[in-house]
Amino acid sequence: MKIAVLREPNEARVILTPAGAAKIKAMGVDLLVEKGAGEQSFFPDEEYAAHATIVDRNQALSEADMVLSISPLNDSEWPSLKKGATMIAQLAPFNDTEIAEKIRSHGFEALSLDMIPRTTLAQSMDVLSSMAAVAGYRAVLTAASHLPRYFPMMITAAGSVRPAKVLILGAGVAGLQAIATARRLGAQVEAFDTRSAAKEEVKSLGAKFIEVEGAVEDKGAGGYGVQQSEEYIKRQRAEVQARAMKADVIITTAQVRGRKAPILVPASTVDKMRPGSVIIDLASSTGGNCELSKDREVVVHNGVSIIGDSDLSATMPQDSSVLYSNNVVNFINILIKEGELTLDTSNEIIRGAWITTPETNKD
Repeated sequence: MKIAVLREPNEARVILTPAGAAKIKAMGVDLLVEKGAGEQSFFPDEEYAAHATIVDRNQALSEADMVLSISPLNDSEWPSLKKGATMIAQLAPFNDTEIAEKIRSHGFEALSLDMIPRTTLAQSMDVLSSMAAVAGYRAVLTAASHLPRYFPMMITAAGSVRPAKVLILGAGVAGLQAIATARRLGAQVEAFDTRSAAKEEVKSLGAKFIEVEGAVEDKGAGGYGVQQSEEYIKRQRAEVQARAMKADVIITTAQVRGRKAPILVPASTVDKMRPGSVIIDLASSTGGNCELSKDREVVVHNGVSIIGDSDLSATMPQDSSVLYSNNVVNFINILIKEGELTLDTSNEIIRGAWITTPETNKD
């Protein structure tokens, strides 16, 4: 069996590091690595060569029984795949509802890494959580680089500077990492989440938890938010606005799977923020939590910098690739038996990720 690792066309991460390649090789398969696949994340071809054959993209696509890539293939590339091949990538079927049928129509199988169940059993394979942790950390550093003020309290001969006030909206993996990072930098941190279970986690990191009563909770939401009532959203926005007026930095992380991200920071709230303040919107790719966000753009409104970027993890490509690779190795370990692909539908992790099975596409 041959497994191919592709170079990402639009980002610096790589799905499998040389260390990961060694572990995959030990499973009894042959590896093909596209030339330069790890170059932008500082893993040269020479490090892969001990475990894999370095090939061009056409050879990787045409010879592989399994293709690994963070991003989906371009439509023009699917015909180049070996018939019956299996694609493993972040295929986002909740956002692209036609992708499973399109892949099946070409005669291929597909497992989507973002569909791996976010359970304790699958925690070591959860690429979304791994990347969210990196994004939460990076969001704080990005905010600090744009904020024209200090994060920590500073007492100097020239006078004292108060600590920055940071508001985190959404206390999932990204939010908790953002809280921890902002606290390490000396900021005063408040956090909000619709899940009551997040309260103790927030407080354990030294932040204040903002409570708005009446939230709908769903433990089966897999780390995503849950659609809330209009009445609750109004109360939530009022509370957020009161806090935002005093905040130097707001970091938003709230997403609802398969739906547009909820607006937590309307334009009217931004209007009341201090000039020089910063908003980092990690939900910008699904519409944004800030009404004024634009994905992959920096918008300045009344002196407030609004940075929309749902893929901040890609700006730290080396460590992000290491974590991503570890997740992928753990996932492939349950797929490969004696050097061959075994898609066992009785395994809930495989069943959740396998988007081209007939039962996952029934109405």
